[in-house]
Amino acid sequence: MSRPASTVCVPPAAPVSNESDNMGEVLLRAFNDAREELVGTLWYLLGSQEDAQDAAQEAFLRCWRTQDSLADVQNVRAWIFRVALNVAKDLHRSAWRRRVKPLIGAELMPLVAPTSPTDGVEEQESLDLLRAALMHLRPEEKEVFLLRQNGELTYEQIAEIHNRPVGTVKTQMRSALQKLRKALASAD
Repeated sequence: MSRPASTVCVPPAAPVSNESDNMGEVLLRAFNDAREELVGTLWYLLGSQEDAQDAAQEAFLRCWRTQDSLADVQNVRAWIFRVALNVAKDLHRSAWRRRVKPLIGAELMPLVAPTSPTDGVEEQESLDLLRAALMHLRPEEKEVFLLRQNGELTYEQIAEIHNRPVGTVKTQMRSALQKLRKALASAD
């Protein structure tokens, strides 16, 4: 699956103290390293690239405002994803957003240019089936599946993001995969 191109604007660090500068550099580096996967995951969760970009920008700002606590963070990447998921959940809860457009639309997954007409039709059918199956997953299953597949996070990182035991995350992934397989198999 292709990922969206991301262009999150990162403000320059204001000169404060040497320790603050180091924390700012650590945060900038970690955010830039995770940005592509982060925006891709947010895109799948929120249903549009624009919302994903907005959520990633807001996540960076929230992280930037609390960078003083960065020294206590063991896994900066997981912390960034946790903040971004909280931003995405806030967007889902927004009454204005629900009124203006659907939470997840048909553009949930980007389309890839087909290699031949037959392949294109088959690929489109598969994507449509996968989209429909993803819509029927519980929110926590969908998040775990997308973070694992798109965010390329380990089960341990996902567990840290959600403050859940690793076993719970693995169970949610297994449940998501079973449901997706069943939905795709019943379509054949």
